[in-house]
Amino acid sequence: MSFLLRVVVPDRPGSLGAVASAVGAAGGDIVGVDVVEHRGDGYVVDDFLVDLPGGRLPDSLVTACRTVPDVTVEFIGRYSQGAGLHRDLEAVEAMTDEPSRAEEILVDLVPGIFRSGWALLLPQNGSTLTVLRASGGAPEEDGYDAPWLPMAEAGRIVTGADAPTAWQDVVAVGVPVADTDQLIVFGRDGGPSILDSELARLVHLVDLAQVIRRRNAPAGSPAPSRTDGASAAGSAH
Repeated sequence: MSFLLRVVVPDRPGSLGAVASAVGAAGGDIVGVDVVEHRGDGYVVDDFLVDLPGGRLPDSLVTACRTVPDVTVEFIGRYSQGAGLHRDLEAVEAMTDEPSRAEEILVDLVPGIFRSGWALLLPQNGSTLTVLRASGGAPEEDGYDAPWLPMAEAGRIVTGADAPTAWQDVVAVGVPVADTDQLIVFGRDGGPSILDSELARLVHLVDLAQVIRRRNAPAGSPAPSRTDGASAAGSAH
């Protein structure tokens, strides 16, 4: 079983290796490591993708990491995507292969790019949520009157107490697709929190998706419409 382990470690030589050794001693097999953010206080946020054999509890990884001086565990949770990770370059290649569907493809790949979570492609023609495209695990609540829609700029999404159950324990951000009046939402159920560096990375990927689509569109062709996206979403489920 795969788990995403997010830790905060001192930004000094040997810290990452000490955490890796502790994880290994607890029986974890490290599949991948991402340096998510360099903080300004002398610490670094790292994501470990760890496989645990049957019978081992994820709490054992937390206990092991806490034996390393000055290390804090921010989050541990199941990673449903397994070890098949889609990183930024692979995402760009996939979007380039089908440029007319660049934003839809990005939505499909977001959980792998960020190692956890889900994504949605939504229209921004009002506050009523209508799902055009959804990755696995995303809350699909057509008809939800979302107070955060539409979004004029990239930012964090705050859901109220009256949100549907599927949105109650969500941390999420939204990035507008400027030329199609759509929004890409990246969220996680229960955490870990979405860092500023992750939001900036998603903004960059959405910008790339638009460039790829426009650069490869036939001369004079319009941007994808809401109807086009809805048809694609229907064929994806």
